[in-house]
Amino acid sequence: MSDPALVREILAQILEGAARIERRFAPIQSAEDFLADDAGLDRLDAICMMLIAVGESLKNLDKVTGGELLGCHPQVDWAGAKGIRDVISHHYFHLDAEVVYGVCRERLPGLIEAVKAMRRELGDGPP
Repeated sequence: MSDPALVREILAQILEGAARIERRFAPIQSAEDFLADDAGLDRLDAICMMLIAVGESLKNLDKVTGGELLGCHPQVDWAGAKGIRDVISHHYFHLDAEVVYGVCRERLPGLIEAVKAMRRELGDGPP
């Protein structure tokens, strides 16, 4: 594997971004909550910013590991996790709150667990 310290740093960044998403998403009960008022829209904006950051970090992780690390955890749709960054960045004013809600509710927990497993495999995380 490439530089283990760099890999650990990228994994830490992903977990930090995911934790921010979880915290910001906690009061959201439906996609409509994002659109109900300015506070919901602000929450949607903040979550999307972190989804962009996580997607970019996943792309970097894939690059520095030569595509090997993510492939060891096929339970996660890594292409989708990286791709949401592009969708949000390039189509921001056409965001679908339902899609963001689904990603946060259905996909994020599995991604977090996989990244934590990667850290454990590298000897850098709780068992």
